[in-house]
Amino acid sequence: MTEGRTARPPGHAQGRARLSERTLERASEQLLRPGYRREQTRIGTVHFGPGAFHRAHQAFYFDRLLEKDTTRAICAVSLKTASLRDALAPQDGLYTLVELDEAPTLRVIGAIRELWVAAESPAAISGRLSNPGTSLVTMTVTEKGYCLEGAGALDFTHPDIAHDLSHPEAPHSLIGWLVRGLELRRERGLAPYLVISCDNLSDNGPTLRGAVLAFAARRNAGLAAWIEEKARFPRTMVDSITPATDDALHERVARTTGLEDAWPVQRERFVQWVVEEVDFPGQPDWASVGVTLSRDVTAYERAKLRLLNGAHSTLAYVGLLAGLQTVAEAMAQPALRAFVERMMIEDIEPTLTVPQPGALAAYRRSILQRFENPAMRHLLAQIAWDGSQKLPIRILGTVADALRAGRPVARLAVPIAAWMHFIRARAREGIEIVDPLSAQLAALGREVSGAAAHDLPLFFALPGVLAATLGQEPRFGRALGAAYDLISARGVLAAATAAGSMQA
Repeated sequence: MTEGRTARPPGHAQGRARLSERTLERASEQLLRPGYRREQTRIGTVHFGPGAFHRAHQAFYFDRLLEKDTTRAICAVSLKTASLRDALAPQDGLYTLVELDEAPTLRVIGAIRELWVAAESPAAISGRLSNPGTSLVTMTVTEKGYCLEGAGALDFTHPDIAHDLSHPEAPHSLIGWLVRGLELRRERGLAPYLVISCDNLSDNGPTLRGAVLAFAARRNAGLAAWIEEKARFPRTMVDSITPATDDALHERVARTTGLEDAWPVQRERFVQWVVEEVDFPGQPDWASVGVTLSRDVTAYERAKLRLLNGAHSTLAYVGLLAGLQTVAEAMAQPALRAFVERMMIEDIEPTLTVPQPGALAAYRRSILQRFENPAMRHLLAQIAWDGSQKLPIRILGTVADALRAGRPVARLAVPIAAWMHFIRARAREGIEIVDPLSAQLAALGREVSGAAAHDLPLFFALPGVLAATLGQEPRFGRALGAAYDLISARGVLAAATAAGSMQA
């Protein structure tokens, strides 16, 4: 899941008209239009965090739902920034989705009917959350948007959470808004909405539920009891590789459609959404648009987080240190491709279980094919964002399971060591580190020397990244130190090759 880059300023480059309801009829026939009349739709979903992934993924599904059910339009809420609202409001919420493949598809998504910035319009957001027609609240705010501490519980010391407890009518955080909306619905005798996290957060539904209940209990014990009894927070798994919007995408969309789009999005053609089957009235007809309903989402989620996301982060940090720019370029390096595939087969798959025989092998093969897609230009630097939040979920859980089972961890140590060297390189070169711990990481990166004995204790002291139990595990410490020092001495590809031979 990724956030697109800053939108272009509105304009009419090369004399082209701007995408909008009024100009859509002028677009090329190659642009697929919504299969419904937008003016007949009604908002039934509030979505927090309408970045590139939401607009390429969930909004795509809701666009298809609107062909069958006109009550499924979206109110998109950015918590703090106005960039998306400013880009899409002049376009009536319309934007172009490009599905990347050998024969790409361009389609206009019309599911977003409202665009709000919560920091600017708290009354409007409260009104939409407490509207009887709102039945779903979804979110893609990334791991950091949940304001959790290292163990996964709500962090009451987080500035946004502290603010929201004192100013519940105008929250800053996602958790504050969810509780605010549920509180208003309870006061007005309305049923709660279904709360659907679409983030790569381990056990995302129950984790979100725990944070909401903890916050609500600080506000009102009766409210917390009502939420616990009546609200539902299903687990979900979402999957589709979504490269950031760049100038090449802007030009492609304008050239193909004949219209300027301030913020198009792109993704691979593959798209998957798994939602836990829960007893809750008024849900959409998920299956009719290809959403998988399952009583056991955990197996899907765990496989995706560890196989796909874990391999992605590995390619990002190892590939960047090797001087590569994109996932496809990294996969074109035989040593790196072989390293990642062996990690998936020998280190990650043994920690996973799925009901269907052979499903893991098939999923792994599909992931490798997707990574090699020549139509995708997915920047490794983009995947490398927020490493302090992603690595514990994507790789370190696999490390912990391998240690408990007595399996080797030399290969799994390489991406962690590569991330550490990535931080060191960014700090030394003065390049911004995109991460919630950016200031701490930049300071640490300037302090480290390249020697594991000196540097690893500094990284282990970072809050909420490397669990203390891992720091006390001699096997992981030795493997991590060996990989770290080998990267310093001979480079990251040599470290990857050596780690494979150590486990052979």
